Amino acid sequence: MTERALRLGTRRSKLAMAQSGHVAEAVRQLTGRPVELVEITTYGDTSREHLAQIGGTGVFVTALRDALLAGEVDFAVHSLKDLPTTQPDDLVVAAIPRREDPRDVVVARDGLRFEELPAGSRVGTGSPRRMAQLNAYARANGMKIECVAIRGNVDTRIGYVRNGELDAVVLAAAGLNRIGRGDEVTDFLSVDTVLPAPGQGALAIECTAADAGLAATLAELDDPHTRAAVTAERSLLAALEAGCSAPVGALADLQADGQVVHEMRLRGVVGTTDGSTLVQLSTTGPVPTSHGDAVALGRELASEMLAKGAAGLMGERAL
Repeated sequence: MTERALRLGTRRSKLAMAQSGHVAEAVRQLTGRPVELVEITTYGDTSREHLAQIGGTGVFVTALRDALLAGEVDFAVHSLKDLPTTQPDDLVVAAIPRREDPRDVVVARDGLRFEELPAGSRVGTGSPRRMAQLNAYARANGMKIECVAIRGNVDTRIGYVRNGELDAVVLAAAGLNRIGRGDEVTDFLSVDTVLPAPGQGALAIECTAADAGLAATLAELDDPHTRAAVTAERSLLAALEAGCSAPVGALADLQADGQVVHEMRLRGVVGTTDGSTLVQLSTTGPVPTSHGDAVALGRELASEMLAKGAAGLMGERAL
């Protein structure tokens, strides 16, 4: 008798469907069972307000989690950067697969790089984090740009450039790569210019804690280096008491001598959206060998950032 299909809960957007499709194929290969995508509409998908206004934390994941707890789906796939930093006791992130490119990218008219945008250029982004760092870079380098708050899917955002309403938009490299549109990128933003959102480029595969067998199976898709890195980043976010739409950037990466990985570096930034003030610090530590080690690295850097005044720069505080 054929086992029933595993039901994978996913948002309906083109990007979410592409991400979930990749995970579904990996789970099929792993288990030999069919996987059915179950499309779920979240509040973040239907609201037309900007994320900072609706309190971005959790708006893209709550409906998926409700479906898990109601037994309507067996597991769900999230963009990790959308997950609140507090994990419910009855759900478990069973796997965080290997991360895609975490950088932000520019799609600009006429194939322009970011530094080539002429004075007065309008740059679209839905992220206070990106606004803060782009404006800070522009101030430091004598660029005259206007950051414009936008929402919408990838097609909508790039459409603003194609129709001439905006000169450029800033998006996540991972998303464009996953939907096969990486060739539209006109510039990759160095992480020295714009630090990504905590967890950007990574996916979270979540199921109920009660389904220990499925959790153990899904755990085979986990990448320990990615999990350690994003745990440190999200620990920083949590210690700053900031939501996922606050102007906070973070990136943890492994430092290596040749083939030998010897430490993890964690960088963090908090800034005002006009770019007038940034708190940007980094710390290094041994490669985390446990969840607690990664959490401690994030908390350490957050403490240093708070001592430098980071709390006063965040527009949103988690409740």
